[in-house]
Amino acid sequence: MNRPNYITPAGYAALRREYEALFAVERPKLVDTIAWAAGNGDRSENGDYIYGRKRLREIDRRLGFLSKRMKAAKVVDPAQQEDRTRIWFGATATIADEDDNHRTLTFVGDDEAEAGAGRVGWNSPIARALRGAAVGDVRRVMLPAGEREYEVMAIDYPST
Repeated sequence: MNRPNYITPAGYAALRREYEALFAVERPKLVDTIAWAAGNGDRSENGDYIYGRKRLREIDRRLGFLSKRMKAAKVVDPAQQEDRTRIWFGATATIADEDDNHRTLTFVGDDEAEAGAGRVGWNSPIARALRGAAVGDVRRVMLPAGEREYEVMAIDYPST
């Protein structure tokens, strides 16, 4: 990983909760089910055994992924941002396009991005284009649908 994995404290806590739920709850239950199914004899036609092993591999892959993401995480609290006049990590900005359509976006870590809820990843094209912008700045963004211009209308950060 060549760039830091910026993440908010809430985003890191969500990764941690998912890891702990998989590791401490779901995986042990599945191991018990697989052990029970293996004790029933012929494993070649035992659905509990076959699908349990498949699910166990999925869980182990996800645990490995979450572990790597948490190790690479750089937790940044947006409430501690010193320069609140520009868009930096954790900012919530209202932007307007050429047609005066307003959107409110919160710039969060890539692991906690949810575009439908207005939470965009810090390394997304729109976030890269708007980094460092102040109210009134116009930035050009290359999106899959084509190039768009956005004007920054407002910037807000969570309070401490």
